[in-house]
Amino acid sequence: MEIRVLNYFLMVAREENITKAANLLHITQPTLSRQLMQLEEEFGVKLFMRNSHKVTLTEDGLLLKRRAQELVSLAEKTKKEMIHEKDIAGEIAIGSGEMMGMSVLAGIMDEFRQKYPKAHFDVYSGNADGIKERIENGLLDAGLLLEPVDISKYEFARMPGKEQWGVVVKEDSSLVEKGFVTPDDIAGLPLITAKRAMVQDELHSWFGETADQLNIVSTYNLMYNSIMQVKRGMGILLCLKLDVQSEGVKFIPLSPTLELGSVLVWKKNQIFSPAVEAFTQFCSQYLKGIS
Repeated sequence: MEIRVLNYFLMVAREENITKAANLLHITQPTLSRQLMQLEEEFGVKLFMRNSHKVTLTEDGLLLKRRAQELVSLAEKTKKEMIHEKDIAGEIAIGSGEMMGMSVLAGIMDEFRQKYPKAHFDVYSGNADGIKERIENGLLDAGLLLEPVDISKYEFARMPGKEQWGVVVKEDSSLVEKGFVTPDDIAGLPLITAKRAMVQDELHSWFGETADQLNIVSTYNLMYNSIMQVKRGMGILLCLKLDVQSEGVKFIPLSPTLELGSVLVWKKNQIFSPAVEAFTQFCSQYLKGIS
């Protein structure tokens, strides 16, 4: 199985048409068809369902598509890491959730770039579970994770400050006048909350005796789309406080206060590129200096 052939497979999966994919790949249609047949023979499964109009993926094809995307991304990342000069250069891939800690991390990234201008960053936004999966698959070098989170497999540096939980409501909500929100205030009301199980456990603990009255109408992994739901009147968003403003909605902190920490993590006993190795050391020293 070659990366080149996986790229062929992904192009066909995207275009759902072998002739069109062959044209985009600058190869002949018979050549592409033969490569796909050999790929199916290699795996011993049928990857495509073919008809006169288009080709679509089977269940096995969908599984291979996901794995192929990871392998191709990893191969591209490896190629970038191998092409570096004597000084610190190359890409550093970082994952982060939507949280205030990203402001601190952005400052660290900026200072690192001033010291090593040939290094550059690729930032992936997601929740802790998705970021950890991408770190394990080699697609990310480090991740900024919201606690609680299992970090037993990682080296880590704790971020300063805490992430504050609250709700986002429409600005004409009666809750805005209170200045804070208690469990009784939102018990039974339609809620939009984080999908991560460990975070939901924290929120259930905060609700206490009213937890059995939770009315969750939607979950999220990133907040922007959920704010759109709030604006449309779908519910109240339970989320972290961010240093951004959105017209038509207001953030109100929880009472009693609910605050969680965050950590920057990277794999233990991992051989990194010079740029990533330098960045993790830079982060550790920087964060120790402000703790």
